[in-house]
Amino acid sequence: MDLNIRTERFGQDDQSWLASAHGTDTARPVNIDVSTFTAGTHYPEGYLKSGFPLKKVGNRYGLRTSADTEPIEGHLFTAVKVPPGATVVVGALFWHGAVLAAKLPSSVDADGQATARDIRYF
Repeated sequence: MDLNIRTERFGQDDQSWLASAHGTDTARPVNIDVSTFTAGTHYPEGYLKSGFPLKKVGNRYGLRTSADTEPIEGHLFTAVKVPPGATVVVGALFWHGAVLAAKLPSSVDADGQATARDIRYF
């Protein structure tokens, strides 16, 4: 049992990329492969921002970029802390609903949007 006192600071998650509340009640838990993200680029503050587009990577999910051909399975619904040395973290997949593409933390081009299974982009 760890009884040491520690201080953590929490910011507010920016979900302005959501176009509506539709689908927010159906987000599901997924394992995220941290190796598909770059620490200094994608989570310099120690957490993955909500809105990152995700693809299937084996039995996990990872960052989908414009260079990928795999379909977009959804977007990371809430911010996820990445502890030092972590290879997998648990997050929520927003897999059905509407997204404001210009507000995503990582851009999704028209080809990527066309692959999204149940996401509509505005």
